[in-house]
Amino acid sequence: MTTTPTTSPATVAYRDIFAVREFRVLFALRVILVGGDMVRMLALSVLVYQRTGSSLLAALAYTAEMFPYVISGALLLSHTDRLPPRRLLVGVYLVQSATSAVLALDVLPVGGTLCVMFALGLLMPLASASTWAMLSEILPGEGGYVLGRSVFTMTAGGAQIAGQAFGGLMIAAVGPSSTLWISTGTAGCAAVFARIGLAARPPRVEGDREDGAARETWRVNRALLRDPVIRGTLLAMWLPTALATGAEGVVIPYAASIGKPEQAGFVLAAIAAGMLLGSFVVGRFVPLALRERIGLLLAVLNGAPLVLFALEPGIAIACVLGLAGAAGLSYELSIQQRFVDAVPEERRGQAFGLLTTGTMTLQSGAMAGAGAVAEGLSPGLTMAIFGGASVCVALSLARHLRWSPPAAVVAD
Repeated sequence: MTTTPTTSPATVAYRDIFAVREFRVLFALRVILVGGDMVRMLALSVLVYQRTGSSLLAALAYTAEMFPYVISGALLLSHTDRLPPRRLLVGVYLVQSATSAVLALDVLPVGGTLCVMFALGLLMPLASASTWAMLSEILPGEGGYVLGRSVFTMTAGGAQIAGQAFGGLMIAAVGPSSTLWISTGTAGCAAVFARIGLAARPPRVEGDREDGAARETWRVNRALLRDPVIRGTLLAMWLPTALATGAEGVVIPYAASIGKPEQAGFVLAAIAAGMLLGSFVVGRFVPLALRERIGLLLAVLNGAPLVLFALEPGIAIACVLGLAGAAGLSYELSIQQRFVDAVPEERRGQAFGLLTTGTMTLQSGAMAGAGAVAEGLSPGLTMAIFGGASVCVALSLARHLRWSPPAAVVAD
């Protein structure tokens, strides 16, 4: 079957995707929620540290939402396609708002706070997966989805920086508990905005209601991973990035090891800037055909500059290396459309959920692994090892990262 995209990939521009009303709604939701999430995570971490004096508990509070991704990915993802998308998003945002309100009241013990955040983390992958699936459905043509994805990546980076800065100012002004009310408001606004701005859609698949969510999630995940194209594309998007992100987790110890602990933020900011720059340039200015041909080169770039941290460069050079490596993360734009095309339309929600689950799980695991390695080796050498591993994995996945034209079909 041959389909003709409504918009040629070569001609899709920002004005085309922003002309789509629902994309503007999803874009606004992205800005509101990412900024609010950063405020909540920072305020909660500070609150727990003030109450306990424990750096470990403060770190757990900051990352508590990430740990349940693997559980949600194994047991709950089928709901992404079995529930109407708008209803799912509104429900998750309302729960998020209520959770932030409970935390802002500061009536829970630390253990209860962590449990509440863990429970919220079980739902967040469903909202994320549903958003990505809707994005692939509403944007015009192949180029539209990839350009929209790059806009979301840039938006997330900018909103993270702004949310952390604003959260820091509010914590200093009114304290962490009061600052948490901001996250309550942003999530509540997102629920209202999603209800008003998004069209009502039926579930992507009715499914066999006799199958529980966990059984159906396992069944569909197995089916997706058995497909060689889907499996290879997932591995290509998961592994090189996860290993490079692991190196990022050692930036603060690295800055301390060269006597500049107070300047670690510059390196982290450079990494964020590299993500923004790479997504902007590749998503907007590199033609689709060329983008697919340079996917492997960009994936290698994601890890290669990190190898030079073995030489323990100063902060200025470290910023340049971090920026260059993070720009290589744009390699994902070269294979995302292949992933969308390979996934059955009625299972896109769960497929995006599987992608997000693997990304979060592997990245957090790689960061923890890098931290463990840095206990025995220098931070610079640790970053170099993880950067080199990222390059090696990218090369081993070359057949999935390098575009090759489809074989010609010869008629009898």
